[in-house]
Order: sequence, then structure tokens, then C-alpha cells
Amino acid sequence: MKLMLASDIHGSAFYCSELIKRFEIEKPQKLVLLGDILYHGPRNALPKEYNPKAVAEMLNSISESIICVRGNCDSEVDSMVLDFPVQSDTAALFFDGRTIYCTHGHIYSKQNPLPMHPGDIMASGHTHVPMFSTEKGITFINPGSVSIPKEESLHGYIIIEDGTAVWKDMSGQSYMEKRLTV
Repeated sequence: MKLMLASDIHGSAFYCSELIKRFEIEKPQKLVLLGDILYHGPRNALPKEYNPKAVAEMLNSISESIICVRGNCDSEVDSMVLDFPVQSDTAALFFDGRTIYCTHGHIYSKQNPLPMHPGDIMASGHTHVPMFSTEKGITFINPGSVSIPKEESLHGYIIIEDGTAVWKDMSGQSYMEKRLTV
């Protein structure tokens, strides 16, 4: 099985289109969106081609493949235009014998994790900075941001397959790879 993890689209039609292209090329079973889908937020500049309505339409076209958690910029009104659930703060995925806890990162994070066991993975966004860390047997990953990367990081996403997480930029080039050891 193959998962694609992405976060922080923030209403950018340009980068959402790029993400959909990568989704079609990568062919994962699920696209896991880690929040901040439509709205850019008060602390961010408008992303390239800001158009939340177009982003909703693009994502709705693949809604059956999306698992999504709520980000700090997502609201109840977003549920009215999206054809997939977007209001849950967390999702638990059972993937290749592991549990992947998905959250945006503004409530639960590496500093305030969900109750987890060694071997579990917590995937979050929010910081707009790619990250990999293992502490006490728990792995923390962050794909960075699709549209507004910070700290000189790249626009990107993560592919998880065969026990490995691969960070890729929006052209599909790998720039970091980590084994998700148990």
C-alpha cells in the first residue's frame, strides 16, 4: 500500500493543481491532507493563485481518495464546499501493521503528542517545515507545506510505502528518505 501525505495548501489553486498532478503520477491509495486546506490564514501572505473555490473543486474531484484532518485555518463552513470530512482533529490509520496518527499540529504535536506506543507514527503539518524525528520509539513526520514552505524548505509532500517515508518536492524529486523502523 502507498500513502501520500500533504499539508497546508492554504487555498493555492496553483499548488493544489501541482499536488493533484503528483497524486495522479504517484498513484497512492489515499491522499492524507493534514489540514489548512482552503484559507490562507491571517499570518500568511496570499499564496500563488489564491482561489479556495477552485481548490475545493479540484479536491472534490478525488474526494473518494482523501482522508483529511482539520487545521487551525479550517472552519465548519469549509465542510459545506468539500465532499470529504474535514472537521476531525485527528485520524488514526492502520497501515502496514503500524498506526499512523494524523493531526494538523496546532493541538497535538511532537511537544504535545497523542497517547502513542513505540512503533507508532504521528504525522502533522502546521509548521510548514519538513521534519523527521524519533523519540522513545515514536516517529514524528511533517511533509512541510504544499504552498507556503518556511525556513527555506521546498513545496512538497511525503510518500509512505514499504516502510519508508520519502519527502519530495512538487516536481517529484526526492530530497529526504527515512526508514520507518519499528
